[in-house]
Amino acid sequence: MHNPIIVALDVESAAAARALIQRIGPRVNFYKVGLELYAAAGMDFVRSLLADGHQVFLDLKFYDIPETVARAVARVAETGVRFLTLHAVGSVMRAAVAARQGSHLQLLGVTVLTSFGPEDMEDLGYEGTIADLVERRARKAIELGVDGIVASPLEAAAVRRIIGPGPILVTPGVRSAGVDAGDQKRVATPAQAMADGATYLVIGRQITRAADPAAEVGRVLFELLA
Repeated sequence: MHNPIIVALDVESAAAARALIQRIGPRVNFYKVGLELYAAAGMDFVRSLLADGHQVFLDLKFYDIPETVARAVARVAETGVRFLTLHAVGSVMRAAVAARQGSHLQLLGVTVLTSFGPEDMEDLGYEGTIADLVERRARKAIELGVDGIVASPLEAAAVRRIIGPGPILVTPGVRSAGVDAGDQKRVATPAQAMADGATYLVIGRQITRAADPAAEVGRVLFELLA
């Protein structure tokens, strides 16, 4: 069985992340390093995860001038990181795709953050709905050679129809029924996200803040088999 779970290491230190990985055990081998942990431990920690045989999803959502993006992507590509996120903006994606050539790094375009609501769209001056923006950015990402999309599970089915069966689709904002959604507004259950076309599920607090993280992983995997 393909294990689609990527655990989000949204913790404050390398020590906390290592302790969490030890508690989860062998049920998961794919971990996301986001801004908080990266700010605390940097690429040294990322390299240690890779050295331990783990797959790494580096979720830094690159968004800068093309030259800066290209140089940063080239450095990440040298490490063996599996996934790297960038905002699905044309100039950013073009620079990243060119810079990772010859490596195994896979790029994921972030369409719209899962915390976004209609009021955020209005603040940014976007016309139309969140779904409209997700669709536009997803199409452009695949056209430009990005390997996959990060999208809310509520947009997963629509995005899968847009990008077709081949590209990767990663869905954060996934919670089992009855689990607090926190600050994410567009969430769904793991089973629903997979049924709608997700390739991987990013799960954080449901697992990382559980009394028994390994058992919580087992619960999610059981739900997916049901």
